Amino acid sequence: MPNDRYFQPEIETASRDYLHAVQSARLIRMVNNCYENVPFYKQKFDEAGVLPGDIHSIDDLPKLPFTTKQDLRDNYPFGLFAVPRNKLVRIHASSGTTGKQTVVGYTQEDILHWSEGAARALVAAGCTKDDYVHVSYGYGLFTGGLGLHYGAELLGATAIPVSSGNTKRQVQILQDFGSNFLCCTPSYAMFIGETVAEMGIDPKSLAVRGGCFGAEPWTENMRRELERLLAIEAHDIYGLSEVAGPGVSYDCRAFDGMHVCEDYFYPEVVDPDTLQPLPDGEYGELVFTCIGKEALPLVRYRTRDICALNRTPCDCGRTLVRMTKVKGRSDDMLIIRGVNVFPSQVEHVILEQGLEPNYQIHVERRGNLDVMTVYIELSEAMFSDSISAITAAEMKLKSAMLSTLGVSAEIKLVDPRSLPRSEGKAKRVFDKRGLTDYGLKK
Repeated sequence: MPNDRYFQPEIETASRDYLHAVQSARLIRMVNNCYENVPFYKQKFDEAGVLPGDIHSIDDLPKLPFTTKQDLRDNYPFGLFAVPRNKLVRIHASSGTTGKQTVVGYTQEDILHWSEGAARALVAAGCTKDDYVHVSYGYGLFTGGLGLHYGAELLGATAIPVSSGNTKRQVQILQDFGSNFLCCTPSYAMFIGETVAEMGIDPKSLAVRGGCFGAEPWTENMRRELERLLAIEAHDIYGLSEVAGPGVSYDCRAFDGMHVCEDYFYPEVVDPDTLQPLPDGEYGELVFTCIGKEALPLVRYRTRDICALNRTPCDCGRTLVRMTKVKGRSDDMLIIRGVNVFPSQVEHVILEQGLEPNYQIHVERRGNLDVMTVYIELSEAMFSDSISAITAAEMKLKSAMLSTLGVSAEIKLVDPRSLPRSEGKAKRVFDKRGLTDYGLKK
């Protein structure tokens, strides 16, 4: 059973030698599983000249090839699964660049390991088995809601599956049920906090004292504002659907980096250009190998997130490697209210609607919510249309964007040839959220 500080102290406070032994044994088993049961990986290993017998410990990981999100798309939906489909107990998915989703399967053992990670995160944030956990992440194919839900239940706490939306009702539930921990995106937590203030409620009168917030980037300034609005301690939690949902890494109460569940998800940081491993402390692209997963054991999966690793013991007593907050991306993906959005998805919708791909994506933070506006040039034929026809076209594009992206966007149709042209690579994305903690210095 968990004590007050750790959910699984035998792992969270283990020696580096013990963790190395666990990781090595699991990597060897995983490589054999991939080679024998996933034709994609057998081909990749053969092309790299690597056989399972060449892997003797976690130190041999750089011998193995990388996996990308495109590999998941190319093998849609189940081509990378390493177990028969009758062994799966759950499937999740995230959005793809042209409407196709990346699909992730879980065995019962996979669900347990994921739940353990989420439970570790909750305990690290100060949650106990006696607490009520208010889960306002979305439920469904998105991994957020069920990840924290199962983590709370495994801890022995009481999960309240509220999901998102109807914010005044959320506040009423926080009041009436005496919820102690709040789990949702940081932007939605801010909205809840603002609603608490609008309703004239003293946040200190609520039982909620902490929360785990993730699925989108957020700054230390936002943490402080969130803590002020809700009178809580706000913790970061990291996950990605291809590896696992929330609980891959998490803040502790020392707030000195996020502890990675490296007994299940082994992290590396590599140079995004050369793909060579970088030493601890240097920023590069985060790569995960899913040494603890059965259904989808991804090998050296390139997350495209930029961070650095730290293996020194934390003041909290945990010895698990820590990752910094993500500082940016090595690709052009945006995270809008917890949803992954690629410019290529936007372009796909524009072309489907019969327009030319002359567009710009502007993202800003209004209050504490991310707003995406897509500026699209009218065609010459549409330019002479009536205002009502143009408004109807904007509404049709807005509906198509929501259907494909999974997140709403404001649409502005502008005059032909009014957007700047470039002789080189066109600048499509203008992220004006001011997330300076995540901005890479060019």
